[in-house]
Amino acid sequence: MVIDMTYRNVHIGAMSTANISYTRNHLSEILSRVREGETILIVDRKQPVARLEPIAGPHARSLPWQADLARRGLVRRARSHLDTAEFGALPLPVLRDEGDILDTLLAEREDGR
Repeated sequence: MVIDMTYRNVHIGAMSTANISYTRNHLSEILSRVREGETILIVDRKQPVARLEPIAGPHARSLPWQADLARRGLVRRARSHLDTAEFGALPLPVLRDEGDILDTLLAEREDGR
């Protein structure tokens, strides 16, 4: 796939382009890149014919790398939206005895904070 600077748009900027035969032969790869957030312009003899872009909004699924991290147990999906006012009201961590920040962080984790 080639980044072709001749197809510029105010809203999208430079994007990847793929001709029809490449798209037909590598559709799975192209769809994977679109799922990861990339926009791809499909061209036929250097004439744009279609634009593949990720779906945004409430029907969009999580990105593949996010689903992979959740599946491996490295992260948990949020159960609700973050209340920024409540989060901002949390006290900042305080260094104990002018010690090492790592020691302080580990101590806070042990305290259950």
